[in-house]
Amino acid sequence: MTDTKAVGRTELSRRTLLAPLSLTVLLLLLSFMPRMQENATLALSFQAAAGVLLLWQVMLYINLKRANVGRAFILAKPRPQHYLQAMVHLSIYAYWGWYWEPVYHYAWLLLGQLVFAYAVDMLLSWSRRENYLLGFGPFPIIFSTNLFLWFRDDWFYLQFLMVAVGFAGKEFVRWNRDGRSTHIFNPSAFTLGLFSLVLITTNTTDLTWGPEIASTLSLAPGIYTYLFLCGLVVMYFFSITLVAASAAMTLFMLSALYSTINGVPYFLDSEIPTAVFLGLHLLVTDPSTSPRTPPGKLIFGILYGLGVFALYSLLSQLGAPTFYDKLLCVPLLNLGVQWIDRLARSIHYTPVLSRLGLDAAGGRANLAHMAVWIVFFAGMSLLGKTDSRHTGDSLPFWEKTCTGQRSNACDRLILLETTYCGDGSGWACNELGAYYLQGRYIEQDKDRAMTYFSQACELHFKAACLNLLEPDRLTHAQPRELDLRLLLREGGRNLMQMPEHDLYVRACEHGWAFACEKV
Repeated sequence: MTDTKAVGRTELSRRTLLAPLSLTVLLLLLSFMPRMQENATLALSFQAAAGVLLLWQVMLYINLKRANVGRAFILAKPRPQHYLQAMVHLSIYAYWGWYWEPVYHYAWLLLGQLVFAYAVDMLLSWSRRENYLLGFGPFPIIFSTNLFLWFRDDWFYLQFLMVAVGFAGKEFVRWNRDGRSTHIFNPSAFTLGLFSLVLITTNTTDLTWGPEIASTLSLAPGIYTYLFLCGLVVMYFFSITLVAASAAMTLFMLSALYSTINGVPYFLDSEIPTAVFLGLHLLVTDPSTSPRTPPGKLIFGILYGLGVFALYSLLSQLGAPTFYDKLLCVPLLNLGVQWIDRLARSIHYTPVLSRLGLDAAGGRANLAHMAVWIVFFAGMSLLGKTDSRHTGDSLPFWEKTCTGQRSNACDRLILLETTYCGDGSGWACNELGAYYLQGRYIEQDKDRAMTYFSQACELHFKAACLNLLEPDRLTHAQPRELDLRLLLREGGRNLMQMPEHDLYVRACEHGWAFACEKV
């Protein structure tokens, strides 16, 4: 069936295969760029991907020649949901990369995936039918996928596999929806969810940059406000406000309820993790794989919020990385889209629904929903629940709540101190050594305690050196100035340039009593 937005079509010919061949050659040439030559496996991954594409093209050419048939392009009218979302994605990469250098260093790998994606998309299409619809479709798929998961250079061939699986799912996993054949899953969410399951079950998250991606978004100042503004662009053009806003509101309210009941935050250092806030704007909101009725969109967003909230707790209990929470539930929600829309259509519209703007999609109703979301986000910001300092940033808070036996507080204290120890804080390493030596908050492990004391001593933390010599006389000490520059970063960059006085003022605000005395 010819796309109604097509603006032109080339003649049937086997010469069209020169297009994927050119992309394959470009992919091969990219393997010789300095960035790819930094790692032999990375360069080989590009070359292997080009080899697979070339073999596929040879087989396709032989089949077409034997059947004496050709293939053609259909030049599609640019679709805003493709190019506008790609522009929003690029702006996020640019802002995030300004504060976390690996993003810019990754740019050549992103380009390689885009080249590979176009070649795979063409070959998949021409292996099954005459025409390939040429447009911007692969851009948002690649950009969206890479906002959440990268494989490390030594395993980058799995990134190409992930891209191929995403496009295969888009091509083969389909259903009839409203009388039209369409893909079931958001292509990027499908492959992210599938690979997340594999990484969790095989305990191989360390092959990826996943944890770093999820945590470094907060290095960019005002990231919640920036993502909020980017989200408004998507909401305005694609009327997905009900999905994103209801998901965010659900998470904000559940997080606040949990904190009120238990006295500690649900998420470690924010009301909604930055990567989740990104996901509810640019991952779950694909118009093609989300409900089309306004009540359906509302239900879809609420279910996403509930799913992320539940998965965060489940993954924590399983000992799995919690950043997968935003990825795992999207494919399941995509599967339930038709059921959600049927449920929404079964609801008899009433004056109440009409006043809420749930009896029509887009237009003034969407603008009204955007206004409600703007007011809600502004309220959360004024209450300090977005870009402001969060309760979970304070180590003294977690020490106090752990001593008070609050829910999960000790686990989170140890997690934070392990992170800071890895960053080079001798104080944090010494504290961890004390926990393992005494069996306090965690199972006793004297060998591990000595390892942490040794690490802290190498970082010139005097108390740890004394603990190595005389572990029976456990010695504690207050954080040094260097330690504070690490411990007070609040999810951002280390505070190496902050004046000493300001540093101790900040430490006092975090609850360090010795810093208040010093100030």
